[in-house]
Amino acid sequence: MNLLALAPPPQPVAGGGQLVLAALLGIALIVVLITWLKLHPFLSLTLGALTVGITAGLPTADTVTSFTTGFGSTAASVGGLIALGAMFGKLLADSGGADQIVDTIIGRAGRRTLPWAMALVGALIGLPMFFEIGLVLLIPVIFLVARRSGLSLVKVGIPALAGLSAMHGLVPPHPGPLVAIDALKADLGITLGLGVLVALPTIALAGPLFARYAARWVDVAPPELYEGTQETDDADARPRPSFALTLATVLLPVVLMMGKALADIFADKDSQVRTVLDNLGTPLVALLIAVIVALFTLGRGAGMDRAALATALERSLTPIAGILLIVAAGGGFKQTLIDTGIGKLVADWVSGSGMSVLLLAWVVAVLIRLATGSATVATVTASGIMAPLVTTLDTGQTSLLVLAIGAGSLFFSHVNDAGFWLVKEYFGLSVGQTVKSWSLMETFVSVSGLVFVLLLGLVV
Repeated sequence: MNLLALAPPPQPVAGGGQLVLAALLGIALIVVLITWLKLHPFLSLTLGALTVGITAGLPTADTVTSFTTGFGSTAASVGGLIALGAMFGKLLADSGGADQIVDTIIGRAGRRTLPWAMALVGALIGLPMFFEIGLVLLIPVIFLVARRSGLSLVKVGIPALAGLSAMHGLVPPHPGPLVAIDALKADLGITLGLGVLVALPTIALAGPLFARYAARWVDVAPPELYEGTQETDDADARPRPSFALTLATVLLPVVLMMGKALADIFADKDSQVRTVLDNLGTPLVALLIAVIVALFTLGRGAGMDRAALATALERSLTPIAGILLIVAAGGGFKQTLIDTGIGKLVADWVSGSGMSVLLLAWVVAVLIRLATGSATVATVTASGIMAPLVTTLDTGQTSLLVLAIGAGSLFFSHVNDAGFWLVKEYFGLSVGQTVKSWSLMETFVSVSGLVFVLLLGLVV
């Protein structure tokens, strides 16, 4: 087994009881501030980190240093990737490339295969886009397809939502997986490849297959409002990039990053091929190349002039400001947990208990997800707790640890999750209907993801 070259975790600064109390108080404070006082997660994570450090016995100055160190390193390593991902997603949406993917796939699907086609659409759109953006983009399409096919809105919509959600939680460059990769020092290319392997069967189970039953429990028709939307849009729309060109552009960063991962495994260390692929597949470089290529293939291909391209790139950054702060603050919270030594305590407990590290990571993420409603907060907090354990894992197992945390962060979305209310309002469901469709679908994504992670753990 090739161990990761990481420094050993810091020794505990206090007794086990005091450290456990500090961690529980910090997490409880974050939960209360987010769910009860409705405080922004950035402030909640900051206050939680300070609470952990001070309660554990770290001097205040050292606690602040731990937090700012984690904040800065996470922002530096992840911030640029999130920004480039947002730019790419905006170009895909504004150019009509996303619509081209949707229309092409749906146009070639029969009535019986429509749920599977919608799952594929959700996965492809979800690969470069944040969940909320992908949802808003797909809602008119979901409604139109449901009305024209005569299928239940849930039978058509759940597969698309499963595709979006699984990609959001399991596959970089989404913020959650990126934070976990950074915190656990996982290989991004390997994590991306394994993430896709886990996501595809997960989407199949939680999407088209689960939708057969969910549509029986929740039978609703799409609103009349969206009937005819597609025809109007088509008449006035600018030229779209072709389906093949759009798909190639979407997959470009994935191919570059996976090429690096494969080269690291199979190519000679000093070979020129490996050097080139290592450079091109570096996440920041791969996403930067994808954005530059998208400016021509998607932007110029859709007839967007320089002013339109500049506006699209500028507007892509505004919605992610809050996400960047939350992610960076999560990195600060993680570093504070590590520096108190609570991670070493957990690592010793796990190694002595015989419990699966992957299962423990999933359970920790599930508990925080249920409490806070935030997949991102669940991911960054669980990553901080589990970070010291990676010294006992090889590269593949570390990537699976990232995926176990990502799967846990999606468990049972309910009333404290903004995504729950987005789906409820868009689909015109009651709270009970949303639970029986959306919440159960998220649970299937989470549990299925864990099962496939554990199965991969037998061979990786």
